[in-house]
Amino acid sequence: MSEQLPDAGPPAEVLELAGVTVRAGGRVIFSDVSLRVRPGEFVAVLGPNGVGKSTLLKAVLGLLPIADGRIRVLGAEPGRHNSRIGYLPQRRAFDPATRIRGVDVVRMGWDGDRWGVALPGRLGGRAGRQARDRVHEVIALVGAEGYATRPIGQLSGGEQQRLLIAQALIRRPDLLVLDEPLDSLDVTNQAAVSALVQTVCRSHGVAVLLVAHDVNPILPYLDQVIYLAHGGAVMGPPEQVITSDTLSMLYGTAVDVLRDRTGRLVVVGQPDSHAEHRS
Repeated sequence: MSEQLPDAGPPAEVLELAGVTVRAGGRVIFSDVSLRVRPGEFVAVLGPNGVGKSTLLKAVLGLLPIADGRIRVLGAEPGRHNSRIGYLPQRRAFDPATRIRGVDVVRMGWDGDRWGVALPGRLGGRAGRQARDRVHEVIALVGAEGYATRPIGQLSGGEQQRLLIAQALIRRPDLLVLDEPLDSLDVTNQAAVSALVQTVCRSHGVAVLLVAHDVNPILPYLDQVIYLAHGGAVMGPPEQVITSDTLSMLYGTAVDVLRDRTGRLVVVGQPDSHAEHRS
């Protein structure tokens, strides 16, 4: 039977980092990172390859110890409330021969920790109806009704990513942690997925911590950013952090921040902006 999560509600701050430093292999990965994330906020962890963006997510999830500072997640030490966190790790596209349906991939977020894909004999009764109702609800939330019953290997990268976000949302998390969800998507799908994440933030009060390599697709949707780069970190609202002077200082080379004809910020000359992420 599917275990119902307690509806205790998130604290005033879903996530708090205070002076956090992480070391690995005898070197400092990043230091003195501080951030407070409230319910319904969309926060991005940005920066070039190798600066510790994914490492920061691991620390938040309690998978990696910190060398200094403090992290509080949903009012407790990291790892204590991971059942209230929806997590989408880095991934590569499904093989085209993968036959499992999108709807079954979403369902695995509900009970995959117990059985994997739900078996026919397990689908009846109240618990089965609750699971089916919730699967349909999150599929509708991400706009995937038109293709959720197709084999996931036959879907586009954007369609696959929407279904994986639905899987991460199925247990009504208070915090959604997304590691490079825009990787390998075209520009149109990057914008669509970014807008979807913001909609989830606003309409459901879910805090989102998202790792990205290229800032431009998500910049219009963000509330806060943590910009990590070799030699430092800067945190705050996008209009305060995403400036030519700040990014040039972090990268150690000239980076221009311009405004397009609609007034939106655009980062130009960002080093390695399309390189594969390996932090």
